[in-house]
Amino acid sequence: MKNFILLLCLAMTWCTATGQLQLPPSGANQKSAVTQYMGAHAHVTITYNSPDVTSPQGASRKGQIWGQVVPYGLTNLNFGISTDENPSPWRAGANENTVIEFSHDVEVEGKTIAAGRYGLHLIPRESEAWTLILSKNHTAWGSYFYHPSEDALQVDVSPVPCEYHEFLTFEFDDRQEAECTAALKWENLSIPFKISLPNTQQIYAQHLKEEMQSTAGFSWTSRDAAANYYLQNDIDLEQALAWQQVTTVNSFMGQENFQTLQTLGALQMKVGNKEDGMSTIEKAINHPSANVLSVHQMGRQLISLDQADAALHVFKTNKEKFGDIWPVNVGLARGYSAVGDYTKALEHAQIALTRAPDQLNKTSLTQAIENLKQNADIN
Repeated sequence: MKNFILLLCLAMTWCTATGQLQLPPSGANQKSAVTQYMGAHAHVTITYNSPDVTSPQGASRKGQIWGQVVPYGLTNLNFGISTDENPSPWRAGANENTVIEFSHDVEVEGKTIAAGRYGLHLIPRESEAWTLILSKNHTAWGSYFYHPSEDALQVDVSPVPCEYHEFLTFEFDDRQEAECTAALKWENLSIPFKISLPNTQQIYAQHLKEEMQSTAGFSWTSRDAAANYYLQNDIDLEQALAWQQVTTVNSFMGQENFQTLQTLGALQMKVGNKEDGMSTIEKAINHPSANVLSVHQMGRQLISLDQADAALHVFKTNKEKFGDIWPVNVGLARGYSAVGDYTKALEHAQIALTRAPDQLNKTSLTQAIENLKQNADIN
């Protein structure tokens, strides 16, 4: 009998814990979320409850939001741990905490903050900069349980006028690969703050390294692209070289062609192994898959890697293989310019101008010629 009563009590407890009603949002403040990516992997998500300017009773509060509905400064909310001694900021929304989540370490207005979830609060002010607060406590209800000892970050932000927003909204403006600007917008005011990703290249590199251990690593095109990314961004060149050596010789997951040989040769040159690098470059130039434009691009890549002598050799070989045509002379102009022989570079640039296929290239070559006449490098 005792066991039956115990089981009954446990069952009632379980029902109480799992049978909570999902009631409509308090005050019709709908829950919202917005996510913005920076690059392919890092992202920021803001989850918030969105009040409107019109009150739940239907009366417009336009002109009463700032300083009234949202009071300036810190406020004693008379609940939780909010007191005169520990006043609260604004929850930057309604109901539960407004939560901001970073997938990676970022900088907010220039200050570093670790990846994770944070409660987002604001201290509004009438005529001064506002204070943006990110709190380690992201699970509390609103700002009732805010305490400054849990702050992960405080920065000053400046509100600016904006177009009218009936509902409080978070948006991402000025989106770029390594940064974006998040902004809270409500009524006619916007509170923007910049989020920056300080280590974009490292994030990509780590992701590529992980992908090379998955099915993507069995594709020679993927391996070549990963090695090229490391090469262009000067990241762990020995790792990139190891990938590319497999890519060019392994018959199961590799393929020897102009593209893979070009990457391998450039990597060898970059790490200082010039003898092997030039041997690989020669092999690439003479591979059946090489064409005049691909060889030209190889020369340009070598210039970007500060291998001017090797680049000029490639451009000269391009002429031997494909003749005295337009892209060949463009390459020779760049090659001679890279080694400081502006007279030879000018000669080939003038020949290329007479054979340029369109106005865009004619304009580019005309400018190059003017630079070369001033003994200025055109690369």
